[in-house]
Amino acid sequence: MTDTASAPTVDADETIDLLQELVRIPSPYFEEHEVVEYVYEWLDERGHDPEYHHVSEPDITEYEGDNVVARLEGSDPDAPTLLLNGHVDTVQLVEDWEEDPCSGRIEDGKLYGQGACDMKGGVASIMTAFDALADRDLAGDVLLTVVVDEEGPYGLGTDRLIRDGLVDDCDMAIVTEPGPILAQEDVDNPALLLGARGRFLYDIEVHGRAAHGSQPETGVNAVVEAGRLAEALDAMETGDHPKLGSGSVCPLFVEGGSQTLSVPERAHLMVDRHVVVGESREDVREQAADVVDGLGLESAVEIGFREAPADDIRYGPYVTDEDHPLVTSLADATRAVAGVDPDYGYFSSVGDFNYLGDRAGLPTVILGPDGENIHGAGEFVYTDEVVEVANIVADAAVRLLD
Repeated sequence: MTDTASAPTVDADETIDLLQELVRIPSPYFEEHEVVEYVYEWLDERGHDPEYHHVSEPDITEYEGDNVVARLEGSDPDAPTLLLNGHVDTVQLVEDWEEDPCSGRIEDGKLYGQGACDMKGGVASIMTAFDALADRDLAGDVLLTVVVDEEGPYGLGTDRLIRDGLVDDCDMAIVTEPGPILAQEDVDNPALLLGARGRFLYDIEVHGRAAHGSQPETGVNAVVEAGRLAEALDAMETGDHPKLGSGSVCPLFVEGGSQTLSVPERAHLMVDRHVVVGESREDVREQAADVVDGLGLESAVEIGFREAPADDIRYGPYVTDEDHPLVTSLADATRAVAGVDPDYGYFSSVGDFNYLGDRAGLPTVILGPDGENIHGAGEFVYTDEVVEVANIVADAAVRLLD
């Protein structure tokens, strides 16, 4: 067992200063160039030889951007490699802020700003942990990936890491998303989230029959039938999992019809479908088809899924074993740093961790600083948790890779 006294300790002031600078740079998804440049320069100034990793998706989004990657090389090529992953993009700036949404203001142990909690706090944690680990002669490698477009429709930054093989030599991953606020159950930091549900998006077309609006009985109203279908899907039974809980269904929108005095002949329905381990794409499609069959609609219904840049882009569910060395090392590090046992939980929604835990097949743990109002006005992160997470990550890395 590694001597915990020899584990590196991050500089608390530097960590919060870094976070404040990250928050002060607006970075809605697809608009991350300035913050990416800042991350690169911060790492470069400290001698970590960062590299830009280009992200391109020309067909649907026409997006061009860059991840930042850096590696600490260990002394033993047979030792494991630990991936530290976080995203610097945010949702679009919310208009309801009563102050500058990128102020970085600190008050009562809370740092405010769009993306402060989701997840620039976590990015600051892994950046300063990575910097502290550089002074340690580790046997294994540490790969830091600060990525773009997690909040966008396809998670293009981490998708590109996987697609280009940058994580092929990694053995495990830590993603510092805020965990407790989006956990399936009530947990408090320090908390280790050991898995997450997955997600599909039904994209459904309903084809009715047009008629004059004064004689609706002569047509088939696609909007009405789409509404019936949305209600039935909302009540659909889903799978259950002992760790991840239940799947869920949430109709997101129904649209159709535009002409006055005409029965709408077409309607479009988008439905969120969160899934647990054991629910495949084929299962999800069949479940919706069974609902359609049971309704006896007059309309023709085409059940598809949201268009994606590639067929293998998916948010699959995953669970990491509690006995995996990554989990036990993080638990021991939590006790050493925070003096308490960690809570354990599972994430209710999706993110880049799904790509790593499912698509890349990496044992993946979510451990991040918590806050409130994520994606909304008044978002903040607890500054002491940002520092605590950085120290836990650094301590666990030494346990795993020394």
